[in-house]
Amino acid sequence: MGGQLGSIYSQLWQELAWLHRTWAEYVALFGTKESRVTLLNSAAPSFTRIVQDSLWESVILHIARLTDPAKSMGKPNLSVRALEDAVTDPGLKAQVSASVADALLASDFCRDWRNRHLAHRDLELALKRGAEPLKPASRLKVKEALDGLSAVLNLLSRKYFDSTTLFDTDLRTGGGPGGTMSLLYCIDMGLEAERTRLERRKSGHFDPDDYRPRDL
Repeated sequence: MGGQLGSIYSQLWQELAWLHRTWAEYVALFGTKESRVTLLNSAAPSFTRIVQDSLWESVILHIARLTDPAKSMGKPNLSVRALEDAVTDPGLKAQVSASVADALLASDFCRDWRNRHLAHRDLELALKRGAEPLKPASRLKVKEALDGLSAVLNLLSRKYFDSTTLFDTDLRTGGGPGGTMSLLYCIDMGLEAERTRLERRKSGHFDPDDYRPRDL
């Protein structure tokens, strides 16, 4: 790829791989089974809502960053749009430009959310005083945006490496090892242990450790 294109591609690959991992954790927690959300709410409903909102906003912001202009205020950005200038082959440049345009279209709602709700708070929108509503956002639209970004990078990897990357692998494995499923099993076991402890206390056949303060 050469130094310029190769370095941009490599860093974008790392960013997109981590973004997919974050999205996989979100989907595993909040977009797979209602029983998982119920389990989380049984343990810590307020914290669960914070995690849900934070993960969602993090993914939206990350997509918006990766589709920013190649330069802002005269300074270069790490963005898929920077790949267009870095490609020197005219035929490949046209393909990359078309793929980037598709990615920008699929992720347009992310930049609207970033500009008027997340990075900045549009006053009229916040006060509900007739502002244009935010562009619709959903898990499906996020997936389409991620697919668009993946297509740009895989276009280059197919050209130079004769291979592609399955960025969404973690979505198929429930978030991957050491992630969501590990947490859910611990919460489930903890809630079951707490129910058993309360039953022992009510019955009078408790264990002294049932009253032992725990320094967490």
